Amino acid sequence: MEIIFLNVEPGICGFDCLIKAARSGKRIAKIEITESDCTMIQTLAQNLSDISIQDLFVSLTKNPIFIAAEQAGCHLACPVPVAVIKAAEVVLGLAVPKDVVISFQKEKMTEQPLCCSNTSNKPEKNHKGNR
Repeated sequence: MEIIFLNVEPGICGFDCLIKAARSGKRIAKIEITESDCTMIQTLAQNLSDISIQDLFVSLTKNPIFIAAEQAGCHLACPVPVAVIKAAEVVLGLAVPKDVVISFQKEKMTEQPLCCSNTSNKPEKNHKGNR
């Protein structure tokens, strides 16, 4: 039985964790989340049941992993639930083990607005002078 391990470093909270995934039968992944001091992740770990291949193809609002994360009180931006899904995908042969990276590019950060340079809140005129 193949067992995979994922180390999750979630960011500013500092509550790293280890995810262990193993295949159980043809279409079931068993997941363990350990080594986290986060009480919400500990609750998530306790509430996770086996993950079926079908669980990986349902919408976010019906996905048992995200439902368990919400019930555990996980922060919306917590990467652990997504890491659980990635682990299940890999152990069930639906994906290859490839690191996921979210990184801030500090050298490109500015205080400029994201949208337009029009700060008057008036629509810009088109080339004919119409609004």
